[in-house]
Amino acid sequence: MPFYVSPEQAMKDKADYARKGIARGRSGVVIQYDAGILFVAPNPSRALHKISEIYDRIAFAAVGRYNEYEILRKAGVRYADVTGYQYDRQDVTARGLANWYAQTLGTIFTDSPKPFEGEIVVAEVAEAPPEDQLYRITFDGSVNDEHGYVAVGGQAEAIATVLKEHYRDNMTLTGALAAAIAGLAAQANGDRMDTAASQLEVAVLERSRAHRTFRRLTGTRLENLLAEARSAQQGAQADQADQAETTAPADQSSSSDEPETGGVS
Repeated sequence: MPFYVSPEQAMKDKADYARKGIARGRSGVVIQYDAGILFVAPNPSRALHKISEIYDRIAFAAVGRYNEYEILRKAGVRYADVTGYQYDRQDVTARGLANWYAQTLGTIFTDSPKPFEGEIVVAEVAEAPPEDQLYRITFDGSVNDEHGYVAVGGQAEAIATVLKEHYRDNMTLTGALAAAIAGLAAQANGDRMDTAASQLEVAVLERSRAHRTFRRLTGTRLENLLAEARSAQQGAQADQADQAETTAPADQSSSSDEPETGGVS
């Protein structure tokens, strides 16, 4: 006699399986800054990339099982190339690509016995920051239109909480990198995160570049940016400490100036 599993239970089991697989990996961050979009992910490998170019002004970031999101990356590149060839290069947009990824992942999640263990971000840099596009696509084909920043991976919620505290409109590249590192440190569970250049994969979509805007940040350039980001973090922490010290005496003095209300015996 065959087993019967309700559709609700089957979908729940698939979702739990995919979430557990994604949680085993490290998270990634995509964040806007004044001159473009920044991608940061912990990745000591120089060959297996989590961040890649898709088209002229579009890039891709992923977490999860490498062989699965690499299939998605290659398929996305083919989709963008064919669309640009058949119609026009400007017809290739992050929104269209995100919808295509959503349909593909939704079909795999529904029809395949095993869902893909991964989450992806599709980002497009525009001529002005308000027109930038960030889309997060989850393992079941759900699409989220994000603004300012987005975190993907098993610790995405904790990282997003930190990013919300640090993010500001029109941040510099150094400020955006400092915010991204602060967010990624939230997944270290109190341990010190290794932020050496050799342990991070960093790339940008540069608004001012013509045609192909994607560029990887490596070597001396990345080391200098990381040093500036650490200095910015230390300065911000020092300012917060100074504010706390100046606020505490004021509170104490205000409380001591209050008249006593006890009765006279």
